Amino acid sequence: MDAVTLSRLQFGMTIVYHYFFVPLTLGLILMIAIMETLYVRTNNAVYKRMAQFWSKLFLINFAMGVVTGIVEEFQFGMNWSAFSRFTGDVIGAPLAIETLAAFFLESTFLGIWLFGWDRLSKKVHLAVIWVTVLGSYLSAFWILVANSFMQHPVGYKIVNGQAEMTNFWSLLGNPHLWYQFPHVALAGVATGAFFVIGVSAYHFLRKTTEQDFFQRSMKIALIVALISSIGTAIAGDQYGKYDVQTQPMKMSAAEALWNTAQPAPWSLFSISDQQAHKTIVDISVPYVLSFMSYNNFTSAVEGINQLQAQYVQEYGPGNYIPDVNLMFYSFRAMIAVAGLLVLVSAAGLFLIRMKKLYNNRIALIAMFFSLFLPYVGNTFGWVLGEMGRQPWVVYGLLQTANANSPSVSTGEIILTLIIFAILYIILGVTDAYLLARYVKKGVDPVEGQEQKQEEHLAVSY
Repeated sequence: MDAVTLSRLQFGMTIVYHYFFVPLTLGLILMIAIMETLYVRTNNAVYKRMAQFWSKLFLINFAMGVVTGIVEEFQFGMNWSAFSRFTGDVIGAPLAIETLAAFFLESTFLGIWLFGWDRLSKKVHLAVIWVTVLGSYLSAFWILVANSFMQHPVGYKIVNGQAEMTNFWSLLGNPHLWYQFPHVALAGVATGAFFVIGVSAYHFLRKTTEQDFFQRSMKIALIVALISSIGTAIAGDQYGKYDVQTQPMKMSAAEALWNTAQPAPWSLFSISDQQAHKTIVDISVPYVLSFMSYNNFTSAVEGINQLQAQYVQEYGPGNYIPDVNLMFYSFRAMIAVAGLLVLVSAAGLFLIRMKKLYNNRIALIAMFFSLFLPYVGNTFGWVLGEMGRQPWVVYGLLQTANANSPSVSTGEIILTLIIFAILYIILGVTDAYLLARYVKKGVDPVEGQEQKQEEHLAVSY
């Protein structure tokens, strides 16, 4: 492998690993805030215990997210210095704001919240957790401001071969940002909700004595999961329609549509010969892709071959086609996960209404494994969004092949790749161990309850 490919592999490994933690941070902190809100409104202490229990799991995830996120900052300078020089004047500002404002807002108020129990009034303490939520989502927002420039450059001019910002407000008004952010944020909410669902299901399978605690956790999480899953699907549909207009090659590759079609069919299953630029096997439904792309059944959808010819004419000789098979199945994996999330959350709420969930072993097993579904959807969504942009690192302006650090050798990249892989394996094992330990431990008994349990055991003995 050459240096560029190895650098891409390293960045892909580290960012995918980091992205395991980000959506759960966004979703779980919101769940905790909702639980504390219910505590303040009802004065029911079980909601306070819920906020405190789930915060322990949040903190483990948050710490791992911070550690793995630091690596991403170094990646830009280590392996992608040409990219950093080209875009630094533009994306440097939003990334600095994310670190100096949003992240510090989030972490500072999180600390106040953790140590503020019984020191602050209920309402002030509640306000603190909602400020923490705001900081979390602002952090994601500013990162996506930078990413949206890479997807759809706006508010810049090229000076001496580098992009310089001309309008900061154009970055904030980037249409790509306002399609991407709701999709990412709602996916994060769904991730947190299904985490609570999965852990709660685990405790029901273990015949927990904390029935009321986990029933309330499960019900809140299922409601949030259904709303956020439907919202994620709707936002994703709008995001896809926008990408059809601004990055048609990405979406044509995601549909394995080699030649322009009017009307365009939607493929259920496809295998492409990427060397010959054609489909070998295809099972499709007529008209559907036209509707998915333009909300009508008769519109033309541009094909990969026609777009390739157009881009050669516009940008010069080169291959502007991403990995079609990978894009095709990443897109479908993401869609399948979205459908399953809606189905599982709706089924869970139906079973609760029918009073048939908490003793239904099959349903609880399904609920437990649903915990992992958002991680699959988030990962394939990232793959589609970022690898579908190739060969561009900044769409239409800078190709990935010209964005790496020329002074970093192949051997150095391999060495750091191995080091990062080992480090992430250690971090992954540590994270899994800590989460499993606290999940298995369960809820701390209420004050006086532990003594009563011991007295009861002594009498029974």
